[in-house]
Amino acid sequence: MIIIVVAIAAPLIAPYDPYEVHPVDSLQGPNAAYLLGTDDLGRDLLSRTIYGARISLEVGILAVAVGVSAGVLIGLVSGYVGGWVDMIIQRISDAFMAFPALILAMAVVSVLGSGLDKIIWVIAIVMIAPVGRVMRSSVLAVRQEAYVEAAIASGASHLRVMVRHILPNVAAPIIVLVSVLMGAAILIEAGLSFLGLGIKPPEPSWGTMLSGVGAYYARQSPHLALVPGAAISITVLALNLLGDALRDELDPRLQGTR
Repeated sequence: MIIIVVAIAAPLIAPYDPYEVHPVDSLQGPNAAYLLGTDDLGRDLLSRTIYGARISLEVGILAVAVGVSAGVLIGLVSGYVGGWVDMIIQRISDAFMAFPALILAMAVVSVLGSGLDKIIWVIAIVMIAPVGRVMRSSVLAVRQEAYVEAAIASGASHLRVMVRHILPNVAAPIIVLVSVLMGAAILIEAGLSFLGLGIKPPEPSWGTMLSGVGAYYARQSPHLALVPGAAISITVLALNLLGDALRDELDPRLQGTR
């Protein structure tokens, strides 16, 4: 919640314009004027880190929203319909999941190009297969329940059975997965930006701050790499802890262990 508030209130919290250049103050360490120091152009690192939270959360939220929506739809149809439809969907999913997420993202970037809007679509595409696989497994477990068979026997349409009777009962693992995937999306965006395939300078992306100047001056001014690296680590850790907490709350099998 703190990270979200910081991202939303960035114009009010950031002490400087993240694009404002102060050449005479370049490569300064943390001090009273610049709490986290400056980069090689004299830009305030704290301000750029605060605005970088906006980019990371925007990528995480939008990419996960698109990827999870498509994955849930595909997994729901695959698990419910079964047969040759399920076989074709799963073989395609296997092909996508055979590649590491970052490698697959790099391949998609080479086709779609870079930029914030493109990166969101790239990460969403990468997430569809794993979400679909989790969704399919959950649907297969629920598909044989008596209330689903009763709904089918009563004449309910397949669409109604999937939306009204199956989807609400498989929502818990997807909700947990969303928080974990947001952390993964932030890492993928940072990795692509670090490699020069994601957000382009001078946008204050955490991955962009790590690459280039952050890597070149790492020994002389280690704060250039430590600050965005710490921001990424803390955000991803917070999202993973949120996922664990949601799992404990939503999974009835774990409620008796607390």
